[in-house]
Amino acid sequence: MNKGLLIVFEGIDGTGKSTQMSLLATALKEKGLAVVETREPTNGLFGQQIRALYTHRNGVSREQELELFLADRREHVQNLLVPALQEGKIVLCDRYFLSTAAYQGTTLGLGEGDRLSSGAISDGFSPAEIIEKNNFAPTPDLALLFCAPPKIGIERITQGRGETLNDFEQESALNKVAAIFDRLDLPYIHRINASGSIESIHQSVLQAVAPLLRTMNHHA
Repeated sequence: MNKGLLIVFEGIDGTGKSTQMSLLATALKEKGLAVVETREPTNGLFGQQIRALYTHRNGVSREQELELFLADRREHVQNLLVPALQEGKIVLCDRYFLSTAAYQGTTLGLGEGDRLSSGAISDGFSPAEIIEKNNFAPTPDLALLFCAPPKIGIERITQGRGETLNDFEQESALNKVAAIFDRLDLPYIHRINASGSIESIHQSVLQAVAPLLRTMNHHA
């Protein structure tokens, strides 16, 4: 059994996940807790190949793209996540398999009111299939899903950071990703309104994490 906690930060680009993860890490360390901060894609061999797709996404098939994400995650789980959780640490991860389901999944078959349980689709994989392919990865104790309209995310990337949009950040792609995130319905997902100020979002994160810390203290 894992003695630690796995808290993942999910959402479309520009929702402030990375900022909030480092604020939470600081708050937890101030409580004297052992915290590991990590992210996916990793800086490993597969992660570097994934980063190359940011500017040249059409260079691989969707199947190959998904395989890269799975290979990167297998390495991450084995080398970092499982050992840290077994040591009782709190692992904070910027993106995890829900991002893969949303970014590499297809919205085909997502009619109004459809749940995410559609079967195989010729143009890639359904989000449910992708989550199933990640069954080797530890289930998060908490997935904080940062929700903000794609327009806000794009504004933060281009104006706030002064960056140009990569192949995964185009508005049409982000609308698709946001639609999949909207439909995800798993017991460990906690949605956070990411449209407010950094401080108000941080407070929402602390409230969401507090019950987990209490259960962790009981087991300690």
